[in-house]
Amino acid sequence: MLWLIGSTGMLGREFSHRLSKEGIPFVGTGSDVNIADAEKLDAFINKTESASYYASRDVKKDNKIDWIINCAAYTAVDKAEDEAEKAYRANCTGALNIARTARSHGAKLIHISTDYVFDGSSGIPYTEDAPKSPINVYGKTKAESEDLIAQSMTQYYIIRTSWLYGFTGRNFVYTMTRAMNERESVGVVNDQKGTPTFCGDLAAAAVKLIKKETSATSLFGKKSAAPYGIYHFSNSGEATWFDFACAIYDFGKKYGRIGHECAVRPCSSDEYKTKAARPAYSVLDCTKIETALGIKIPSWRASLERFIKSGRFES
Repeated sequence: MLWLIGSTGMLGREFSHRLSKEGIPFVGTGSDVNIADAEKLDAFINKTESASYYASRDVKKDNKIDWIINCAAYTAVDKAEDEAEKAYRANCTGALNIARTARSHGAKLIHISTDYVFDGSSGIPYTEDAPKSPINVYGKTKAESEDLIAQSMTQYYIIRTSWLYGFTGRNFVYTMTRAMNERESVGVVNDQKGTPTFCGDLAAAAVKLIKKETSATSLFGKKSAAPYGIYHFSNSGEATWFDFACAIYDFGKKYGRIGHECAVRPCSSDEYKTKAARPAYSVLDCTKIETALGIKIPSWRASLERFIKSGRFES
């Protein structure tokens, strides 16, 4: 049994979709279980693992939580500058509580982190062992959450990702699509470079990690499992936000999501001031996870096109 924390968010919903598709039994929680409250976490897992919890449900009686996936986080990057304590509770206290709960119940953990743990001064993609040096509150809390997990347990996968978008909730693709259908022009930052990442691709890779580790544990005594630790996952390639927006417009026009003529113009970060500083370059090197799982990660353009033409796209 798997416990998906943050199951009602954009990424959590995509994990729910993937787990259901793979036939992996799981229980999901959102704001109903406060991750900043260790007692609430412990009470929930104890209830879930008890036989009586499933007495009236059509599920297997093996209720042991073997895995926890943590998709819960405070992700409002600009608001975090004014709500540092709130961001810390969700991203640090919450992560620590989840790690301790996982360890005490013998569960393995997958925790989602971010490219914003880096300062953006690199000119080449960041590897997992690159020094962390976040430049905003959100990045600092996520960087610390990684340290807290590593100090609390050994059976964990931390997956750093970047520029996420998915089928539910607010994200850059939907924001741009709406704006392009309403305005004559949109200005988009062209001096920050990273990689747009489809939540579905991230969820699929994380589930592969689980299946590989589970199979290796049961058959080969972990000899073939991906080593625990930190991994990077994003779609392949590099883009600025302007590049991303231009691709959204092109695919949006192609698949009928945008029926309005709109000019996409580049602008600088100085022209589009934000409360929190952003790294100028946060491309992630994903060689490690590709090697561990034997996969080839699709390009950001290919995944974006697949996303926009999907019947799950919210027009």
